[in-house]
Amino acid sequence: MRLAFLGTGAAFSPERYNGAVVVNGRLLLDGGAPLLPHMHRCGVDPGAIDAVFLTHFHGDHTLGLPPFVLHRVFVDPRPITFIGPDGIEARLEALWEVSWGQDWQLAMKHRFNVKYQVAEASGMAAGFKYESVKLDHGTSGSSGYRIRVDDKILAYSGDTEATAPLDDLVDGADVAIVEATGPGDVFSHMSWEAASELKGRHPKTRFLFNHLYSGTVEGAVTDLQVVDV
Repeated sequence: MRLAFLGTGAAFSPERYNGAVVVNGRLLLDGGAPLLPHMHRCGVDPGAIDAVFLTHFHGDHTLGLPPFVLHRVFVDPRPITFIGPDGIEARLEALWEVSWGQDWQLAMKHRFNVKYQVAEASGMAAGFKYESVKLDHGTSGSSGYRIRVDDKILAYSGDTEATAPLDDLVDGADVAIVEATGPGDVFSHMSWEAASELKGRHPKTRFLFNHLYSGTVEGAVTDLQVVDV
């Protein structure tokens, strides 16, 4: 499994880009980073992304998407599937329209070869089996995913507090990408200390920490890092 970390920062990180991860060149997990130039730097073909898994609709997880979508409209029209929480089609179509104005409806939307899919407890997207787990994050929550990639299980949390559903998400996974926002009490997010405790409870899982505000912690990845696991 090859993981390209296009961005690894929290929403207001001064040191890191917002979060986005590409899995095996085919899956995009959230879309906060400047996707197109970072894909280029990491050797990822933006036209080869088959599916985008969105954990929630906060700006640091979605605002890198509009230029990427424009690439899929005008440069590479291969089909793509977006998977995410309830309301995904309405929320993303509103984002495309805010980003591109009336031209989205007039000249772009009909060219976009897209399918929107509300995340199921267990489902299939672009040939990948996945499970989703509702995590605790602010008032809206976040959809964590367990995705089967070849013979491995990848767990991805997006943003979450360190509550019981997160343990359910990572339990038995081969690899877990979870947040570690900062030291001490972090509102609606997971602290470095809680991330370390989570790792200790699941010793057979390889943890890669992202969504850092500032500084670093053991096990954290960095922007534009490519990891083979």
